[in-house]
Amino acid sequence: MSNPGEADLRPIGSERDLAEWFAAGCKPRDAWRVGTEHEKIGFRTDTLAPPPYEPAGIAALLEGLTARGWERIEDSGKIIGLKRGEASVSLEPGGQFELSGAPVRTVVETEAELADHLDDLRAVAEPIGIGFAGLGFHPTATRDAMPWMPKTRYKIMRNYMPRVGDMGLDMMLRTATVQANLDFGDEADMVEKLRVSLALQPLATALFANSPFREGEATEYRTLRGQVWTRTDPDRTGIPPVAFEEGFGFERFVQHVLDVPMYFIMREGRFVDATGTTFRRFMATGLPDDPSIRPTMGDWADHVTTVFTDVRLKRFLEMRGSDMGSAAMVAALPAFWVGLLYDDAAQKAAAALTRPWSVAQLHALRADVPRRALDAQLDGVPLREIGRDVLAIARDGLRARGHGEERFLAPLERIVASGETQADAWLRRNAEAWGGDVSKVFAEAAL
Repeated sequence: MSNPGEADLRPIGSERDLAEWFAAGCKPRDAWRVGTEHEKIGFRTDTLAPPPYEPAGIAALLEGLTARGWERIEDSGKIIGLKRGEASVSLEPGGQFELSGAPVRTVVETEAELADHLDDLRAVAEPIGIGFAGLGFHPTATRDAMPWMPKTRYKIMRNYMPRVGDMGLDMMLRTATVQANLDFGDEADMVEKLRVSLALQPLATALFANSPFREGEATEYRTLRGQVWTRTDPDRTGIPPVAFEEGFGFERFVQHVLDVPMYFIMREGRFVDATGTTFRRFMATGLPDDPSIRPTMGDWADHVTTVFTDVRLKRFLEMRGSDMGSAAMVAALPAFWVGLLYDDAAQKAAAALTRPWSVAQLHALRADVPRRALDAQLDGVPLREIGRDVLAIARDGLRARGHGEERFLAPLERIVASGETQADAWLRRNAEAWGGDVSKVFAEAAL
């Protein structure tokens, strides 16, 4: 997402320019990196309520981090993010505090980055009575109790979301994710990586399931966050069938994204509401309210960020299907995907495993996973069994890289061996130790 003053103002000459924008992400293998993003759910340590933007809330955290080498990002005079080198801190709509980590060579570096970030965050958060939990959905607060962060584009999305899904506002305000961003070598490599990662995203959702509570009660879901995403704006979410069509590539994906409804564009440092049109119509006739406004490459880059598929293609691939969790699980996510996709033999093995699965099977699996997690089945085979095979491939892929990254898979291997996800563990704790007091999860899930 462009920040004010950073947008690419070049006009779009043709649809080919849009395909070339994606193709510019192709990199040689020695330039491949992994980036990890994680959203943390904040809470007041005294009342457990979600912290407001101000006073003594999220804005104060951002200001405190500026003293630790971070540069401010503002929106209409309000601090709404930070940047330092290739890393950034941003706010999700309900104040979920996100680190978008720098691209690094190994998961070992991701682990160190996470530890440094949490140390810095605790140093500024603890004095003002704020903590953070590694969970996929806010366990106690109602939607109305959540604060709204003062980011202009969230006002546009807030008005639009209820028109296209009954849980879009829950997605914005109460969910938290961990995601891994990976590179591709060329168009063919992108296609294979995208297909493999889309096919395996329901497995990742199950392995990382960590959101069984809502408004202080246990639910029927292991990942309520996963369920929320099945009821959020179907025009831009889920597993896009186009990715599995013969001949798929950058140009075919452009045609798909051109027809995704728009949210906004940025002009002169301000967001302009563009709901009610698609990028295809924007290119043909300008904005409905002002046909003189014509699209730029920066508009395209921003529009691509509003496509919320389970794996998002930008100039890299974003793995988006997982609940936020413990620090160990944060490191496990990039390890899982790097192991599968950054070693040729592992990638080919994962592609061979997933190739027979149909899009219809994947859609059915994605719908089943939020409730059943690893008990969900694909063609009669439980995900837990598929998970064993996939983790073996990932471990071989990491071992071949020679950086000792395979140790980061240990939490996932324990989950597959026991069948108990993070969510199952919380449900057990709630039944056996907490006496049904879900609020106790904050202390035990604190980062």
